[in-house]
Amino acid sequence: MDFPEDLFYTKTHEWAKKEGDNKARIGITSHAQSELGDVVYVELPALDRIVKAGGACTVVESVKAAYDIYAPVSGKVIETNTDLENNPQLINEDPYGKGWFFIIEMEDPQQLSNLLSNKEYEKLCQAK
Repeated sequence: MDFPEDLFYTKTHEWAKKEGDNKARIGITSHAQSELGDVVYVELPALDRIVKAGGACTVVESVKAAYDIYAPVSGKVIETNTDLENNPQLINEDPYGKGWFFIIEMEDPQQLSNLLSNKEYEKLCQAK
């Protein structure tokens, strides 16, 4: 299992990567994609949608079931990964790279400090 150091993690298995002063790239963790199984569909959030930290903002469907994906931080969706529309399996193949979901312009970049470090997230995954 991979736990990159430059990411912030949620207890619900999303990750956020700070980009610049007030942007964060969002995806789901390697642990999450392995639990989901083969991803077959992603419903990306609308551009300019305002999301709240901890609020459901998109849906992923796998061969097992559909799952809500939660925003790690609050802000406005400014970009989505449209490659996922035709290639949702990118989430399984490269969850920390090409399998990202969207970019948020953060309302408050300090919210990242409320998330888990890679070590804390690794402990969370091992406890299950």
